[in-house]
Amino acid sequence: MNFKGTFSVNITPTDSNGNLNLNSLKKYLNWQIQRKIGGLIILGSTGEFLSISSKNRVKMIRESVSITEKRVPLLVGTAAENTYDAIKFSVEAQKLKADGVMIIPPFYSTPTVEELFNHYQMISREIDLPIMVYNNPATSNIDILPETFAELSKIKNVKYCKESTMDVTRVKDIIRLSKGKIRVFGGIMGYESYLNGAAGWVSVPSNLLPYECTKIYENTKVKKDHAAAKKIYDKITPIIKIVGGHYYVAATKYILNLMGFDVGKPLLPRLDLSNKKKLECKKIFKKLNLPKISK
Repeated sequence: MNFKGTFSVNITPTDSNGNLNLNSLKKYLNWQIQRKIGGLIILGSTGEFLSISSKNRVKMIRESVSITEKRVPLLVGTAAENTYDAIKFSVEAQKLKADGVMIIPPFYSTPTVEELFNHYQMISREIDLPIMVYNNPATSNIDILPETFAELSKIKNVKYCKESTMDVTRVKDIIRLSKGKIRVFGGIMGYESYLNGAAGWVSVPSNLLPYECTKIYENTKVKKDHAAAKKIYDKITPIIKIVGGHYYVAATKYILNLMGFDVGKPLLPRLDLSNKKKLECKKIFKKLNLPKISK
Protein backbone atom coordinates (compact mmCIF):
# COMPACT_ATOMS: atom_id res chain seq x y z
CA MET A 1 0.00 0.00 0.00
CA ASN A 2 1.43 3.35 -1.06
CA PHE A 3 0.14 6.27 0.98
CA LYS A 4 -0.72 9.38 -1.02
CA GLY A 5 -3.13 12.29 -0.96
CA THR A 6 -4.52 14.40 1.85
CA PHE A 7 -4.52 12.70 5.25
CA SER A 8 -6.36 14.31 8.16
CA VAL A 9 -4.41 14.41 11.40
CA ASN A 10 -7.55 13.84 13.43
CA ILE A 11 -8.89 15.24 16.66
CA THR A 12 -9.95 12.88 19.45
CA PRO A 13 -13.67 13.34 20.31
CA THR A 14 -14.23 13.32 24.07
CA ASP A 15 -17.10 13.79 26.50
CA SER A 16 -17.24 16.14 29.49
CA ASN A 17 -15.19 13.66 31.56
CA GLY A 18 -12.43 13.40 28.97
CA ASN A 19 -13.42 9.91 27.86
CA LEU A 20 -13.70 8.88 24.22
CA ASN A 21 -17.06 9.81 22.66
CA LEU A 22 -17.74 6.76 20.48
CA ASN A 23 -20.89 8.09 18.81
CA SER A 24 -19.13 11.26 17.81
CA LEU A 25 -16.05 9.35 16.61
CA LYS A 26 -18.16 7.13 14.36
CA LYS A 27 -20.07 10.07 12.88
CA TYR A 28 -16.89 12.09 12.38
CA LEU A 29 -14.69 9.40 10.78
CA ASN A 30 -17.48 8.18 8.50
CA TRP A 31 -18.05 11.76 7.36
CA GLN A 32 -14.33 12.18 6.68
CA ILE A 33 -14.33 9.09 4.45
CA GLN A 34 -17.58 10.06 2.72
CA ARG A 35 -15.98 13.42 1.91
CA LYS A 36 -13.14 11.63 0.08
CA ILE A 37 -10.28 12.06 2.53
CA GLY A 38 -7.21 10.11 1.41
CA GLY A 39 -6.28 8.78 4.84
CA LEU A 40 -6.57 9.31 8.59
CA ILE A 41 -3.92 9.78 11.29
CA ILE A 42 -5.09 9.43 14.88
CA LEU A 43 -3.25 10.28 18.10
CA GLY A 44 -0.96 12.87 16.59
CA SER A 45 -0.53 16.24 18.25
CA THR A 46 -3.97 17.34 16.98
CA GLY A 47 -5.30 14.12 18.53
CA GLU A 48 -3.83 15.17 21.91
CA PHE A 49 -1.68 12.05 22.26
CA LEU A 50 0.16 13.53 25.24
CA SER A 51 -3.07 14.23 27.14
CA ILE A 52 -5.12 11.09 26.50
CA SER A 53 -5.25 8.25 29.05
CA SER A 54 -3.77 4.83 28.25
CA LYS A 55 -7.24 3.29 28.33
CA ASN A 56 -8.67 5.83 25.91
CA ARG A 57 -5.60 5.51 23.69
CA VAL A 58 -6.19 1.80 23.09
CA LYS A 59 -9.92 2.39 22.69
CA MET A 60 -9.30 5.16 20.13
CA ILE A 61 -7.15 2.86 17.99
CA ARG A 62 -9.46 -0.16 18.24
CA GLU A 63 -12.63 1.80 17.48
CA SER A 64 -11.04 3.81 14.65
CA VAL A 65 -9.81 0.62 12.97
CA SER A 66 -13.29 -0.87 13.31
CA ILE A 67 -15.05 2.21 11.92
CA THR A 68 -12.75 2.76 8.93
CA GLU A 69 -12.80 -0.93 7.88
CA LYS A 70 -9.77 -0.42 5.60
CA ARG A 71 -11.71 2.04 3.41
CA VAL A 72 -8.77 4.43 3.76
CA PRO A 73 -5.33 4.01 5.35
CA LEU A 74 -5.28 4.59 9.11
CA LEU A 75 -2.02 5.61 10.77
CA VAL A 76 -1.43 5.95 14.50
CA GLY A 77 0.83 8.43 16.26
CA THR A 78 3.16 6.37 18.46
CA ALA A 79 5.70 8.93 19.59
CA ALA A 80 7.22 8.90 23.05
CA GLU A 81 10.22 10.42 24.77
CA ASN A 82 11.36 6.96 25.82
CA THR A 83 12.32 4.65 22.94
CA TYR A 84 10.85 1.60 24.67
CA ASP A 85 7.52 3.38 25.08
CA ALA A 86 7.55 4.28 21.38
CA ILE A 87 8.20 0.61 20.61
CA LYS A 88 5.35 -0.45 22.90
CA PHE A 89 2.91 1.99 21.27
CA SER A 90 4.01 0.95 17.78
CA VAL A 91 3.65 -2.78 18.51
CA GLU A 92 0.25 -2.02 20.02
CA ALA A 93 -0.82 -0.19 16.85
CA GLN A 94 0.26 -3.13 14.72
CA LYS A 95 -1.63 -5.63 16.88
CA LEU A 96 -4.75 -3.49 16.59
CA LYS A 97 -4.48 -3.59 12.76
CA ALA A 98 -3.37 -0.03 11.98
CA ASP A 99 -1.85 0.54 8.54
CA GLY A 100 1.15 2.56 9.67
CA VAL A 101 2.64 4.72 12.42
CA MET A 102 3.69 8.37 12.55
CA ILE A 103 6.49 9.17 14.98
CA ILE A 104 7.89 12.56 15.94
CA PRO A 105 11.39 12.41 17.54
CA PRO A 106 11.82 12.42 21.31
CA PHE A 107 10.81 15.98 22.13
CA TYR A 108 12.82 16.82 25.24
CA SER A 109 16.14 15.01 24.95
CA THR A 110 17.11 16.66 21.62
CA PRO A 111 18.77 13.53 20.21
CA THR A 112 21.84 13.65 17.99
CA VAL A 113 21.69 12.18 14.47
CA GLU A 114 23.18 8.93 15.81
CA GLU A 115 20.65 8.78 18.65
CA LEU A 116 17.81 9.58 16.27
CA PHE A 117 18.88 6.79 13.88
CA ASN A 118 19.09 4.32 16.75
CA HIS A 119 15.64 5.39 18.04
CA TYR A 120 13.89 4.71 14.73
CA GLN A 121 15.93 1.61 13.99
CA MET A 122 14.97 0.02 17.31
CA ILE A 123 11.29 0.73 16.61
CA SER A 124 11.55 -0.60 13.06
CA ARG A 125 13.01 -3.91 14.25
CA GLU A 126 9.88 -4.62 16.30
CA ILE A 127 7.18 -3.90 13.70
CA ASP A 128 6.35 -4.52 10.05
CA LEU A 129 4.31 -1.34 9.57
CA PRO A 130 5.57 1.59 7.48
CA ILE A 131 6.92 4.45 9.58
CA MET A 132 6.24 8.11 8.82
CA VAL A 133 8.95 10.21 10.49
CA TYR A 134 7.52 13.56 11.56
CA ASN A 135 9.80 16.59 11.41
CA ASN A 136 8.46 19.58 13.35
CA PRO A 137 11.30 21.58 14.94
CA ALA A 138 8.85 23.94 16.66
CA THR A 139 7.53 21.12 18.86
CA SER A 140 10.30 18.50 18.93
CA ASN A 141 13.21 20.92 19.47
CA ILE A 142 15.29 19.29 16.74
CA ASP A 143 15.28 19.77 12.98
CA ILE A 144 15.65 16.65 10.85
CA LEU A 145 17.58 17.92 7.84
CA PRO A 146 17.26 16.34 4.37
CA GLU A 147 20.72 14.81 4.84
CA THR A 148 19.49 13.11 8.01
CA PHE A 149 16.41 11.80 6.22
CA ALA A 150 18.80 10.24 3.70
CA GLU A 151 20.37 8.31 6.57
CA LEU A 152 17.00 7.36 8.06
CA SER A 153 15.89 6.00 4.66
CA LYS A 154 18.34 3.13 5.24
CA ILE A 155 16.08 1.84 8.00
CA LYS A 156 13.76 -0.93 6.79
CA ASN A 157 10.35 0.57 7.60
CA VAL A 158 11.08 4.29 7.25
CA LYS A 159 9.08 4.90 4.08
CA TYR A 160 7.46 8.32 4.64
CA CYS A 161 8.03 11.65 6.31
CA LYS A 162 5.88 14.56 7.35
CA GLU A 163 7.93 17.69 6.72
CA SER A 164 6.61 20.60 8.80
CA THR A 165 9.00 23.45 8.27
CA MET A 166 8.37 26.57 6.22
CA ASP A 167 11.05 25.54 3.72
CA VAL A 168 9.14 23.63 1.04
CA THR A 169 12.28 23.21 -1.07
CA ARG A 170 13.19 20.47 1.39
CA VAL A 171 10.57 18.26 -0.25
CA LYS A 172 12.72 17.95 -3.37
CA ASP A 173 15.91 17.59 -1.32
CA ILE A 174 14.52 14.73 0.78
CA ILE A 175 13.31 12.88 -2.32
CA ARG A 176 16.66 13.42 -4.08
CA LEU A 177 18.95 12.58 -1.16
CA SER A 178 16.96 9.51 -0.13
CA LYS A 179 16.91 8.38 -3.78
CA GLY A 180 13.13 8.28 -3.64
CA LYS A 181 13.04 5.84 -0.73
CA ILE A 182 11.13 8.35 1.41
CA ARG A 183 7.79 9.65 0.13
CA VAL A 184 7.27 13.16 1.49
CA PHE A 185 4.05 14.50 2.98
CA GLY A 186 3.80 18.22 3.57
CA GLY A 187 2.78 19.41 7.01
CA ILE A 188 2.25 23.13 7.43
CA MET A 189 2.32 24.02 3.73
CA GLY A 190 0.25 21.44 1.86
CA TYR A 191 -0.40 23.14 -1.46
CA GLU A 192 3.16 24.43 -1.76
CA SER A 193 4.54 20.99 -0.84
CA TYR A 194 2.53 19.36 -3.62
CA LEU A 195 4.04 21.79 -6.11
CA ASN A 196 7.49 20.69 -4.95
CA GLY A 197 6.82 16.99 -5.41
CA ALA A 198 5.15 15.86 -2.18
CA ALA A 199 3.08 12.68 -2.37
CA GLY A 200 0.65 13.89 0.28
CA TRP A 201 -0.35 16.39 2.92
CA VAL A 202 -0.84 15.63 6.62
CA SER A 203 -3.50 18.22 7.21
CA VAL A 204 -5.18 19.89 10.17
CA PRO A 205 -7.70 21.94 8.11
CA SER A 206 -9.03 18.76 6.47
CA ASN A 207 -10.61 17.95 9.82
CA LEU A 208 -13.11 20.61 8.76
CA LEU A 209 -12.79 20.58 4.97
CA PRO A 210 -11.79 17.04 3.88
CA TYR A 211 -13.28 17.30 0.38
CA GLU A 212 -11.68 20.65 -0.40
CA CYS A 213 -8.28 19.57 0.88
CA THR A 214 -8.51 16.38 -1.18
CA LYS A 215 -9.41 18.42 -4.27
CA ILE A 216 -6.19 20.39 -3.83
CA TYR A 217 -4.31 17.09 -4.07
CA GLU A 218 -6.29 15.92 -7.08
CA ASN A 219 -5.87 19.19 -8.97
CA THR A 220 -2.13 19.49 -8.35
CA LYS A 221 -1.03 15.85 -8.59
CA VAL A 222 -3.59 14.13 -10.81
CA LYS A 223 -5.20 16.72 -13.10
CA LYS A 224 -2.21 19.11 -13.06
CA ASP A 225 -4.69 21.99 -12.83
CA HIS A 226 -2.70 24.24 -10.53
CA ALA A 227 -5.00 27.22 -11.05
CA ALA A 228 -7.99 25.23 -9.78
CA ALA A 229 -5.99 24.03 -6.78
CA LYS A 230 -4.84 27.57 -5.98
CA LYS A 231 -8.44 28.81 -6.15
CA ILE A 232 -9.53 26.28 -3.52
CA TYR A 233 -6.44 26.98 -1.43
CA ASP A 234 -7.10 30.73 -1.41
CA LYS A 235 -10.72 30.17 -0.45
CA ILE A 236 -9.94 27.98 2.56
CA THR A 237 -6.93 30.02 3.75
CA PRO A 238 -8.92 31.52 6.69
CA ILE A 239 -9.45 27.99 8.02
CA ILE A 240 -5.81 27.08 7.46
CA LYS A 241 -4.76 30.13 9.47
CA ILE A 242 -7.20 29.72 12.36
CA VAL A 243 -6.20 26.06 12.92
CA GLY A 244 -2.52 26.64 12.15
CA GLY A 245 -1.39 28.46 15.28
CA HIS A 246 -1.30 27.79 19.00
CA TYR A 247 -5.03 27.07 19.16
CA TYR A 248 -5.02 24.37 16.49
CA VAL A 249 -6.66 21.79 18.75
CA ALA A 250 -9.12 24.12 20.48
CA ALA A 251 -10.12 25.91 17.27
CA THR A 252 -10.57 22.68 15.30
CA LYS A 253 -12.70 21.13 18.04
CA TYR A 254 -14.76 24.30 18.48
CA ILE A 255 -15.58 24.57 14.77
CA LEU A 256 -16.38 20.85 14.57
CA ASN A 257 -18.81 21.42 17.44
CA LEU A 258 -20.40 24.26 15.47
CA MET A 259 -20.74 21.79 12.59
CA GLY A 260 -22.66 19.38 14.84
CA PHE A 261 -20.08 16.75 15.72
CA ASP A 262 -20.03 17.09 19.55
CA VAL A 263 -16.30 16.40 19.87
CA GLY A 264 -15.90 18.10 23.24
CA LYS A 265 -13.32 20.55 24.51
CA PRO A 266 -9.52 20.22 24.53
CA LEU A 267 -7.98 17.97 27.16
CA LEU A 268 -5.81 19.54 29.85
CA PRO A 269 -3.46 21.30 29.95
CA ARG A 270 -5.08 22.95 26.92
CA LEU A 271 -8.01 25.23 27.67
CA ASP A 272 -11.09 26.09 25.67
CA LEU A 273 -10.99 29.15 23.40
CA SER A 274 -11.58 32.63 24.76
CA ASN A 275 -14.84 34.33 23.77
CA LYS A 276 -12.85 36.52 21.38
CA LYS A 277 -11.40 33.48 19.61
CA LYS A 278 -14.79 31.78 19.51
CA LEU A 279 -16.26 34.82 17.80
CA GLU A 280 -13.43 34.72 15.25
CA CYS A 281 -14.19 31.04 14.56
CA LYS A 282 -17.89 31.75 14.18
CA LYS A 283 -17.19 34.45 11.60
CA ILE A 284 -15.08 32.05 9.54
CA PHE A 285 -17.71 29.33 9.95
CA LYS A 286 -20.34 31.64 8.47
CA LYS A 287 -18.08 33.19 5.82
CA LEU A 288 -17.12 29.81 4.35
CA ASN A 289 -20.64 28.45 4.79
CA LEU A 290 -19.37 25.32 6.53
CA PRO A 291 -21.93 22.49 6.65
CA LYS A 292 -24.07 21.61 9.65
CA ILE A 293 -23.93 17.82 9.93
CA SER A 294 -27.06 16.29 11.43
CA LYS A 295 -26.41 12.57 10.98
